[in-house]
Amino acid sequence: MIKQFFKFLLESVLPRRCRKCGQILTEEGELCEHCLSELNFIYPPYCRKCGYPLTNENVNSKMLCASCLSKKRTPFRLIRSALYYDEASKNLILAFKFMDKTENAHLLAAMLKVAAEDIFAKGVDVIIPVPLHYSRLLKRKYNQSALLAKELGKYSGIKVDYTSLVRHKKTKPQVEFSGHERIKNVKDVFSVAHPGNLVGKRILLVDDVLTTGSTLKECALALKKAGVLSVDAVTVARVCG
Repeated sequence: MIKQFFKFLLESVLPRRCRKCGQILTEEGELCEHCLSELNFIYPPYCRKCGYPLTNENVNSKMLCASCLSKKRTPFRLIRSALYYDEASKNLILAFKFMDKTENAHLLAAMLKVAAEDIFAKGVDVIIPVPLHYSRLLKRKYNQSALLAKELGKYSGIKVDYTSLVRHKKTKPQVEFSGHERIKNVKDVFSVAHPGNLVGKRILLVDDVLTTGSTLKECALALKKAGVLSVDAVTVARVCG
């Protein structure tokens, strides 16, 4: 009763606002009805391997996208994303990543939990965020992927490891590159500092946006080299098309 009273009192002084547009919320939740309706969630049908959205015309008996059909080997077991990366999701994610809106992590991690439902069903032992180089971490003051992983760990009850996967080389931001240049930019920049902690474990990588997948792939290769059993990945959004 006392807790409810103080909650009411606090919301009277500091009313809850939509994480995206700032409008005062009159109902439970973290987004207003309009902003929630604008978000484009990734629903089936999608590639059962990498999660890339499929149209009904593209669906085949194997439910694989053209890219996964052509690949013989991949370091991933599954990849999933919650949203299309578009104008509707961009502001929410960029505000979280670059404008100190760290409170958005709770909402975005909830989306990750739903998107990764089949990954959790297959089994996850450790959640690992994509790391930043220490120089960029000092400049930005926080790693958005680590904040997402922390909240996802709370939702799932699964341990989060922040130290084993290391970005040991400083690189330019991926946004400055496209296509094959992105692959070259992150080649061999990740390593595992404590392989003994991860041998035989099922790892779930967490990041904010999947564009070409180059960064996640390099993380997965480093983890596989260290002896993990499997690597899955989940992102808040992905670039499609």
